[in-house]
Amino acid sequence: MNGNMKAESVVVGAGPGGYVAAIRLGQLNKKVVLVDEDKLGGICLNYGCIPSKALISASESFDKIKNTSKMGIKVDKITIDFKKMQEWKDGIVSKLNQGIEFLCKKNNVTVVKGTAFFENSNRLKITNGKDISYIDFENAVIASGSKPVELPSFKFDGNKIISSREALCLKEIPKNLVVIGGGYIGLELGTVYARLGSKVCIVEMTEQILPGFDKSVVSILQKNLERLNVDVYVNAKADKIENNKVVINSKEKGKVLLDASKVLVAVGRYPNTKNLGLENTKVKLDKKGFIEVDKNLKTDDGNICAIGDVSIGPMLAHKASSQGKFVAEAIAGNKDKYENVVVPAVIFTDPEIAIVGLNEREAKNKGIKTKMGKFPFSLSSRAMTKNETEGFVKVIANEKNSKIIGVQIIGSDASDLTSEASLAIKMGATLDDVALTIHPHPTLSESLMEAAEATMGKAIHILNPK
Repeated sequence: MNGNMKAESVVVGAGPGGYVAAIRLGQLNKKVVLVDEDKLGGICLNYGCIPSKALISASESFDKIKNTSKMGIKVDKITIDFKKMQEWKDGIVSKLNQGIEFLCKKNNVTVVKGTAFFENSNRLKITNGKDISYIDFENAVIASGSKPVELPSFKFDGNKIISSREALCLKEIPKNLVVIGGGYIGLELGTVYARLGSKVCIVEMTEQILPGFDKSVVSILQKNLERLNVDVYVNAKADKIENNKVVINSKEKGKVLLDASKVLVAVGRYPNTKNLGLENTKVKLDKKGFIEVDKNLKTDDGNICAIGDVSIGPMLAHKASSQGKFVAEAIAGNKDKYENVVVPAVIFTDPEIAIVGLNEREAKNKGIKTKMGKFPFSLSSRAMTKNETEGFVKVIANEKNSKIIGVQIIGSDASDLTSEASLAIKMGATLDDVALTIHPHPTLSESLMEAAEATMGKAIHILNPK
C-alpha cells in the first residue's frame, strides 16, 4: 500500500480478536482495513494455540500407543519422526492461514501488512520496511495482542533460552528441558516434550504449579507429571544459567543445578501497547500497560476500542474473538452491552483441565453461600472404556436458588465438556436443569449430570453424603 487510504474502521492486529472483528465489520458492510506486521491469525494461530495443540495431540498419541498393553495391545519399536511431526503441524497452520485470508477477501476486508502507529485519534501511520503510508479512519479497534515476559537473568536468544514461540519450532527434541514458570504455557509444552522423551524440570516460584487453582486439581496433574518423569520444583527461583546448567534456589532443597539443553521461559505475557503511538490519542493505560476500557470496551477516546490481550479479562483467544464480534456490532450501531460474559479457561495438560465461572473461594468473597457436588471419572463407564479414569467433574451452585455458578473439570476431553457448563452458567441454569437433561450413555458428558445430581444429594452412581 502506498499513499493515503480512508476507512470507516481500522483494526490493528490480525489475531483471533482482530481478524474476527474485521470480518464481522465487513459482514456489516463497513469499509474496514486490517493491519498486522506478521501473518493473519496472530500469535494464537501461528505461534501459540494451534501449533501447541497439534504437538500436544501428536505427543498424546505417542504416549497412548506406548501404554496400550493394559488393553491387550502390544507395540514394539515405536519411533518418532520429529521433522515430519513439525511438518504436519505447520501444514495445519498454513491451511488455517489460507482460510482466514479467503474469508477476509470474501468479506471485503482490506489487509495491509506493516507496523501501525497512531498519529492522532483518526490517523494511522503504517511502516512496512522503507514504505510509509497512512490510513484515515472513523473508528479503530486495537487488538495488538501480547508478548512473553523476559527475565533479566534469562534473556531470550532464540536458541538456548527460548519462549513458547521457539519451543513450538524446535528442529529436534531436547535432551533436557528446563521450564521456568509453572503456569499453563509451561506445563502444556513441558508435557509435550516429556511425552516425546525429554527430561523436563519445571521451576515455579510459588508454592504450587498452576497458582490459584484448587489443590484437588493440581494434585492429579502433579501425579501425572511424575508418571512422565517430570521434576517439579515449587517455592524455587531460577537464578542464572552457567555451563549448560540452570542454577535454582529451592526453599526445600537449597541450591540445585539442572541440566539444560534448552530453557523455556514461560512466566507470563504483557500487552503490546508500547510503540503504538497511543500517547497521541486519549487512550489511557493502567499501571501494567493494559488499555483502560469501559464496560463496552471503549477507551477514553470515544472512537477507539480495545479487545483481547491488551484489554480487560483473561488472555484467552476465545475471549478476544467474542470481544471482536461485540465491538464490530457496536460500531455498526448494535446497542447491546458487553456484560454477563462467561469465559471458560482450558489447560491442555495431561489430563486436561477446564474451569468456568466461580470457585468456592471466589463465591465466598462475593458473599454467595454455595453447595458443591463432585463426580469422579473413576466411576464413569465411558472413562473406563477409554482407559482414562483420572479426574472429576465438580459443580458449584448458589445455595439460595440452586443456580450453577461454577464448574471445574479435570480429565479426558475436559476442553470439550466445559462448553455445556459454560452454556449452563450463561443461561442461568439450575441444578435441576442439568440433572433433568437426558445425556447419552455411555459418555463423559454424563458426568456433568451426575455431578449436578450429587450437588442435590440425588446421585445414583456415587454415594450421597448423609
